[in-house]
Amino acid sequence: MIDLAILIPCYNEEKTIKKVVEDCKRAVRKFPNAEVFVYDNNSTDNTVKLAQAAGAVVRHEYQRGKGNVIRRMFREVEARCYVMIDGDDTYPAEEIPQMAEYILNSNYDMVVGDRLSSSYFAENKRPFHGIGNKLVRGSINFFFDTDIKDIMTGYRAFSYNFVKTYPVLSHGFEIETEMSIFATVNNLAVKNHVIDYRDRPAGSNSKLSTYSDGFKVLRLIFTLYRNYKPLQFFSFLALLLIILSVGFFLPNVWIPYERTGKVLNMPTLIVCGFCFIAGIISFYSGLILDALQRKERREYEFRLQEATWKNESKGCNEEKSL
Repeated sequence: MIDLAILIPCYNEEKTIKKVVEDCKRAVRKFPNAEVFVYDNNSTDNTVKLAQAAGAVVRHEYQRGKGNVIRRMFREVEARCYVMIDGDDTYPAEEIPQMAEYILNSNYDMVVGDRLSSSYFAENKRPFHGIGNKLVRGSINFFFDTDIKDIMTGYRAFSYNFVKTYPVLSHGFEIETEMSIFATVNNLAVKNHVIDYRDRPAGSNSKLSTYSDGFKVLRLIFTLYRNYKPLQFFSFLALLLIILSVGFFLPNVWIPYERTGKVLNMPTLIVCGFCFIAGIISFYSGLILDALQRKERREYEFRLQEATWKNESKGCNEEKSL
């Protein structure tokens, strides 16, 4: 196990990868046991050769998608602290020591490189990306009652416990959103760290699709809200169904019945009845799923304790070997 691992997921970043690796190695020169890893995702340019020439350990993930690359990195690398940074030279590598300090000495589980509180909106030349970042941040902070300043940043630091207990489920760029929600729901210690942001240099193109990837992120927020907060989600659905049922039942069925003594709109009565029953079923579904979610959180705490024990055991074994 090493003290600090710099993880750089890459796909066709020959314009910037050499500089990013060199900047990272320069930033961690005071760490006695640090390594820079570049994980290539089927690049078709000279990314791999340039990363190797700059001194990085290059590994490969052949299944396309940033989420798949991160899954591979988290499985293979053993370190007390992990710093993930993109290979497009938009993040300042000189912030790595401070972010690692939060993990190693202040017991944070995840440090978020906050672009949105500094120069992102001035530097970023894609206006819809800024709007999307604000929308995602506002949605997650509202639905999950958190205060993460930059949900979709690719510059983060992680503890050993986070990396070894985090189940990577997303395949693409929605992975950062999933990480943020996972940390919030499981009550992990998160630190916002303001960083400067600079736009991509000329000739370097973003792999993020504003519309398709943005839609995937919004869909993920909806899915995770349903999965992590089922009682709130299904209670709202139940309330909506019951309101619709009562709203159509009173003026179209009950009031005419009081006047004439006859049910004049039998189809409306049947539909309202089914909606009311569906609302009750929805509410009880939320109760059951909420109990299962609480059980999953308890099991996660046990997995977290197991990861802590393994981390401490490896540290003790290394000290004995020395």
